[in-house]
Amino acid sequence: MSFFSKIFSRDNPNAKMQPLYNAIVSEGRQPAWYEEAQVPDSIDGRFDMIAAIFSLVLIRLEKDEERGQELAWLTELFIRDMDGQLRQIGIGDMIVGKHVGRMMGALGGRVGAYREALEQGADLRAAIIRNIFRGEQPDDAALDILASRLSGFHAALLASDPDAIIAGQLPASGPTA
Repeated sequence: MSFFSKIFSRDNPNAKMQPLYNAIVSEGRQPAWYEEAQVPDSIDGRFDMIAAIFSLVLIRLEKDEERGQELAWLTELFIRDMDGQLRQIGIGDMIVGKHVGRMMGALGGRVGAYREALEQGADLRAAIIRNIFRGEQPDDAALDILASRLSGFHAALLASDPDAIIAGQLPASGPTA
């Protein structure tokens, strides 16, 4: 491929990560998160759940140092999707960038909180209350379900082949509808 072909190519290099991104979104939209674990079934609740799944996948894939470019492409897909979602609900061009910036900051905070909880012994329940229930205490049974499923999903990701994850083959997180 010539230099100019590479520069002006219509090939989208992050398309390789689309199956994984689709799997993350699909997992974050599983009804059990909202029905059994009582995650709020709202725009914010769905963002929080997708961000939680996205965070756990990032934490897993960061363990393979050669995955840096793939993680960047995956993050670009997240940004593009969030931009599109904001525009779809009527957020105008003048402020969509500010909203996306806040979402990326929120994602970064969640990655750190879940990493600390799942790998460094911090309180996962506190991270869930802060990042999924936005400070509102859910009932204990729902919180237990959510903590158990996220912890189990994290463990299953750690045991999964990174190439399978990149291909969009995520482990089961629990009941699906």
